[in-house]
This record gives sequence, C-alpha cells and structure tokens, in this order.
Amino acid sequence: MKAILQSATLGDLAIANRIAMAPVTRSRAGTDGVPDDLAAQYYQQRASAGLLISEATNVSPASAAFELAPGIHTPEQAAGWQRVAAAVHREGGKLFMQLWHGGRVGSYALLGGAAPLSPSGVNDDLHLLQVYGMLRNGQYTRIAASPSRAMERAEIFSAVRAFGIGAANALEAGLDGVEIHAANGYLPQQFLSPHVNRRTDDFGGGIANRARFLRLVIESVMLSFPAARIGVRISPFAQYNNARDPAVAETYGYLLRMLDEYGIGYVHAADTNAWGGAPDMEELLSLVRTNYRGFVIANGGLTPEAGDGLIRDGRADMVSFGRQFIANSDLVRRIAQGGPYNEPDPFTFYGGGARGYVDYPALAA
Repeated sequence: MKAILQSATLGDLAIANRIAMAPVTRSRAGTDGVPDDLAAQYYQQRASAGLLISEATNVSPASAAFELAPGIHTPEQAAGWQRVAAAVHREGGKLFMQLWHGGRVGSYALLGGAAPLSPSGVNDDLHLLQVYGMLRNGQYTRIAASPSRAMERAEIFSAVRAFGIGAANALEAGLDGVEIHAANGYLPQQFLSPHVNRRTDDFGGGIANRARFLRLVIESVMLSFPAARIGVRISPFAQYNNARDPAVAETYGYLLRMLDEYGIGYVHAADTNAWGGAPDMEELLSLVRTNYRGFVIANGGLTPEAGDGLIRDGRADMVSFGRQFIANSDLVRRIAQGGPYNEPDPFTFYGGGARGYVDYPALAA
C-alpha cells in the first residue's frame, strides 16, 4: 500500500488516510460571508480525504483580502458552516476550519471604506500584496491594495479575541478542529516579520515580542478547542505578500518550539514559493522536524508521488493538495489507482457558481 493511503491518528482523531485537502480560497460565499448549500456540496464531494481544511475564513469584518470569502464572525455564517460540517460528517469526513485575518492585505473597497490594519503601517510595497475582488462584469481579478494603518493596542487585543470567537463559533457549528492561518503574509505572519512589524512596544522588536500576537491567538483559540485539535499553518520562506524575515531559522525555530510546548496538533508547512517554481520543501521540513515533535502536514507544489515519498521517508505525516482537489473531488481514489487526473480550470478558481466548483467529473463507479 502507498504510504499516503495508510490510516493515521491526529491527536485524538482517527483519519482514514494521509491525504488532506488544503485550504483553497474559492470566493463563493456572497457579500454576507455565509457559505451556502453549494459549499456544503463542494466539501461533501471531497470528504474521502483524511482531513479537509476549509478555505481561509475571516474572523473579523476587518479582514478582507479576497472578496466573497466566507466568515465565521456572525450567527448566520456559523449556521452556514454548520450545514457544511453536517454534510461532511454524513460522508464520514473530518473538517477543520482555517481561521484567517488578512491584516494589511486588503483594500478600502472591500472594507467599507476603512483602511486595512497592520502591525506598523508599512506601505512601501503595496504592489506586492495580493488582493482580489469581483468586478461589475462578474469577472474576479486582482485589485490594488490600499495603504494600511498601524493597529492601536486595543485593536491588537480585539483581533486576538476575534480568533477566539471564530474558534468558538466553529465549535458550535460542529467542526472537528481549527487551523490558525499564520502563513502567506497575513496578520499573524505580519507580526512575526521584522520587515512588516516595526513596533517598539511589547509586540515588536525581538522574536519573543513578535511571536506574542500568535501566542495570544493560540491561547484564545484554546478556550474552545484543545491544543490537539488546533493546527497552525506557516510559510517561513514565503515571498507571497512580502512578510519577509532575514533570520528564518531563528524566528521559526523559536516559533516551532513554542508550538511544540503548547502541544499543537499539527504544523501545516506551506512551501508557497513552489507556486513560482522555487521550492524550499527540503529546507522547510528540516526546520520543522528539528524544532517540532508533532504531526506535520506538507503542502506546496507536490505531486501525489512526491507526497507519498515524503511520508514514506518520515519527513511528513500527511500531505495536503489544493489545485488537485479543486479538479478531482475523488482525489483519494485517483491516487490509489494512479490517476487519471482532471486538469483544474484557473478561470473558475474564484467567484461564480457551480461551474468549476462542483461539476468536475468523478471517476465512473
């Protein structure tokens, strides 16, 4: 049997295989951020994965990097996710929610005219920030990022509470766990980055101070879920959204040891540079394994064969796939028999309806 198809235990959860569905933004939630019945169908179709990790889900109205992304900060949004979780559980699947705050990655056009929030109001690189919105003609496209402003201390603690409230709502909605999005240049990684975080208070400066925001977020989320049901996604080497760090090994060594001390259920190690053809997977997994003793999910530009090799060699415990799961709802079955695989249509990744969402053909029974 392929290693990637073997069962495993994630904390107290028995998972059927080592194949995870990566968090993939699809931007079909509507202006109210409520996932609908189509979303329930989408996740249900993919429930054969050992673990489904939801698309990035806003914990606050101040988070809006992608228009029409779902939220988890209103009762209506929680009710929508309850329908999604129930659909996944009917198929025997496990669903974690990725909790998301875009921070400075945003636009006043998506935030009701407000400026995006950031640790320090660094705005000399707005052309590098990835913000997306829906045009009046129905086309979904990249739009200009707006200048952010530095968060006041009260706003920092409000953002921490938003993650905790999001976790509580996810628990109430019946999800099996949550993943804190501390990757891709979003708010937790912005605090970690000395390039973006130039604060002089106890949330800036040395690594312990820069990690304080994520530490408080973890503790806020742990009020609802035990550490074993919490994952943290990191992308230490990522260029995406420009939350750079000149001392990756020092910063993320400290961070990973912190996650290990909390007993965090898994680290989702994302090699986002692989999207641009410059993979860092070997260095990334070495960094994680050196400093963290728990369950590791590898992500980023991996084929099923490469993922199977990582698991077989002990470098990862699970592998997550994004684009492959977009186009192949029955990806587990396809991996088991060695393909064939549908090709994803990038023009239907974001926005729209059923086309490119729930209508990719499955293998014949």
